[in-house]
Amino acid sequence: MFIPRAQNPGLAALLTVLAAALLAGTTLLAKALGTGALGPALSPFQISHGRFLFAFLAIAAMTALIRPRMTRPDLATHATRSGFGWAGVTLMFAAAAFIPLSDATAISFLNPVFGMVLAIPLLGEKVGPVRWCAAGIALLGAMILMRPGSGVIETGAALALGAALCLGAELIFIKRLSGREGPWQILLVNNAIGLAIATLAVLWVWIAPTPAQWAALVALGLLMALAQTAFVNAMARGDASFVAPFFYTALVFAALYDGVIFGVWPDAVSITGAGVVLCGAGLLVWREGRRRAQVTQRPL
Repeated sequence: MFIPRAQNPGLAALLTVLAAALLAGTTLLAKALGTGALGPALSPFQISHGRFLFAFLAIAAMTALIRPRMTRPDLATHATRSGFGWAGVTLMFAAAAFIPLSDATAISFLNPVFGMVLAIPLLGEKVGPVRWCAAGIALLGAMILMRPGSGVIETGAALALGAALCLGAELIFIKRLSGREGPWQILLVNNAIGLAIATLAVLWVWIAPTPAQWAALVALGLLMALAQTAFVNAMARGDASFVAPFFYTALVFAALYDGVIFGVWPDAVSITGAGVVLCGAGLLVWREGRRRAQVTQRPL
């Protein structure tokens, strides 16, 4: 039986900010690999394969060292979660080659909105007017970031929107696993199944990476493994409604990395669209926190 960790909000917030910085770093590396900055541009399928390969090796090594207690995994739920996660990551890496990292990251913040909508048929949840309003605001921000009329930006934004949809679906299955299995087990099984899916997908597009690209792929996988470890442990030590807002710092890190490395700084449209998305997502997180507090305080 899995025993949840004791709550530690301060550590949870710190781990979440660390996860956000690391995750933004993986998107930066994906952009470098997908735009030909380090050699011939790699397919998003190959970048995603590198992410799962080296993340799995890192997490497997850490698991062997720590030797956490394992329980019988729910393989069906893990497989579904990993399928959506692989699709979301691959689409996100593809989007990073077309649009600024800040835009791609902001659109990816729609995943809790899609998770809320999908929870209606999949989990039987009821959604009130405040949550629908939050979803509408966040989607309006995404429409601003779509920048109608510019074909390249539209393509990248559409890919990021697809990534958010897949990652939102993944949230449904993460909810089913949380509290039932330990974080190390969830990470290990997820990356093992994700690697299997990514390996099958990359067979048709794989090319020999340059030494610089190999280094970037290794770094991408290691950063993702560290980001996942930090975030899962943050979720184990703090309520989701408390942890989620700190993850929005990924937008700041993405904009900073993109500006310093590629010289791409957010313009007025990016700032406006990202601000609207964050307002909607923030309202949704606030409402979730209030709803959970009311359920917790309700007399038995």
